[in-house]
Amino acid sequence: MVSLSTWVRYIAHKFEYSVALSWKNYKRGQITDKQVGDAVWKNLLQGRLTYLHWNKGEEMAPTIGGGTLLVRKLPASDPAHVFVGDVVVLKNPENTESYIVRRVAAVEGYEMVSSDEKDEPFVLEKEECWVLADNEKLKPKEANDSRKFGPVPMTDVVGRVMYCLRTAVDHGPVQNSHYGMQKDSPVLEVELDVDEMARNHKA
Repeated sequence: MVSLSTWVRYIAHKFEYSVALSWKNYKRGQITDKQVGDAVWKNLLQGRLTYLHWNKGEEMAPTIGGGTLLVRKLPASDPAHVFVGDVVVLKNPENTESYIVRRVAAVEGYEMVSSDEKDEPFVLEKEECWVLADNEKLKPKEANDSRKFGPVPMTDVVGRVMYCLRTAVDHGPVQNSHYGMQKDSPVLEVELDVDEMARNHKA
């Protein structure tokens, strides 16, 4: 049973997301200023804060591997919503029609120093992040992460992975940053449906 305080926090997150989404649509010219209020209420009442994403490949093993993921949609991909240590879904820099799952290792302002002395250190610019695969057994090219394609714009991050279902008996929350898990806890408590994830799971 979900507590009242959890529901209040959940609704606050939904409202924040609805406002951010409506404002984004307004700035893109998809809705008029008179439609913003209606869009906020529509998103608040009808929309969910999560969606299911199928992940394949071993780049994020042992954290994830192949599995059905419950992903929290983010209202805006900036340092206020994405934290170092978060496992995120982002547009694949090498194929923008597909998505990959990686862990945020650094955000804007971090100095990046390579283990190769030939590479000059550099600082991540505004609204950039550095993402890495969890699988330490893979070489950088195999891991297909920032060591291969460089920094990623925050705007390419579309969600934070909260829960992973590998099999009907092997599932659980994904370890994110302390801040990410704290922000996601009411969303996870209200919207997690393991049975639905199992029904949509690809064997």
